[in-house]
Amino acid sequence: MTTTRLVLPGPGPTARDAADLCARLARLYEGGARAVECDARAVTAPRLAHVEALARLRVTARGRPLRVTGAGEGLRALLDLVGLVELLGEAEEREPPGRVQEGVEADDPAL
Repeated sequence: MTTTRLVLPGPGPTARDAADLCARLARLYEGGARAVECDARAVTAPRLAHVEALARLRVTARGRPLRVTGAGEGLRALLDLVGLVELLGEAEEREPPGRVQEGVEADDPAL
């Protein structure tokens, strides 16, 4: 599957940037893009404006493949905090990746 690239502007997107990104993403999907990768390398000082832009992009994607790449630790932490870490294409720390069964120790107390 071919992945199309969309760049998240840095150091911080404005409300207009977020609206423009969403319009560009919609056009990419309408034009036949099957998967879109949002490059976040330019984000050097992540703020909630970045999270808002990414959340709006996720809504615009409407379940179609959208993944964030190049996210630094600060942006990763913010996405984890608001529950959008799955945009990074990684399993959350609290959840094991798919098809992995957690082990149970014999002396673990019952909950």
